[in-house]
Amino acid sequence: MSEVQAVIFDWGGTLTPWHDIDFDAEAMSYAAAYGDPALAGRFLDATMTAWARAREEHSSARLEEILVEAGADVHGAAHRGGLAAYRAFWEPHTQINPQVRQVWEGLHASGIRVGVLSNTIWDRDYHRGLFERDGVLDLIDGDVYSSEIPWVKPHQEAFLAAADAVRVDPADCVYVGDRLFEDVHGPQQAGMHAIWVPHSVLPAEQVVPTDAEPDAVAHELSDVLRVVTQWKQGRKHS
Repeated sequence: MSEVQAVIFDWGGTLTPWHDIDFDAEAMSYAAAYGDPALAGRFLDATMTAWARAREEHSSARLEEILVEAGADVHGAAHRGGLAAYRAFWEPHTQINPQVRQVWEGLHASGIRVGVLSNTIWDRDYHRGLFERDGVLDLIDGDVYSSEIPWVKPHQEAFLAAADAVRVDPADCVYVGDRLFEDVHGPQQAGMHAIWVPHSVLPAEQVVPTDAEPDAVAHELSDVLRVVTQWKQGRKHS
């Protein structure tokens, strides 16, 4: 592969270290601050249903829609308090991998654009705020979040939207992610090469079986820069 013009990254578990999440505590963080602890169970159920639908139908969802389904009023002060507590719960799990800036600067130095495509129920402003907090927002040439489009990975349209965001033909894009189904099978079906970052220990219910084989494996995020540089120069990766 010699025409690498963009590398597009998954977010959670790829740009951030993998963390096991207590989903009961996640739901309760919102519900307790909202003032209705009984909301936690409904919030958790609605969230799990949304993600199951994403895996089965490849359709997207949004946090506020999930909360409305659970019975929350997302227009009042109680929601603002709940959302602040929910985001505080996630704060330690959203920290960027320290290697990201070095990798992205190295890609830019080689004339390669940097993109992000994430399956998420959170909105664009929140994600971009996290990148800004961690000092790497300036290095992103295009980003797409499934909360703002109808699809989630591995739907081909999600990857085409990401390629469009970085203004590069999909055939000249590389996708990097930690899940074989969403982040290897998906981009390959859209004509991209795929690098697998096997950092994550996925819960069994989140794993979709696939025969997809990555074009390369990055055991450290910094390996992405080496592999892509070799591809761009027309050499096989090692």
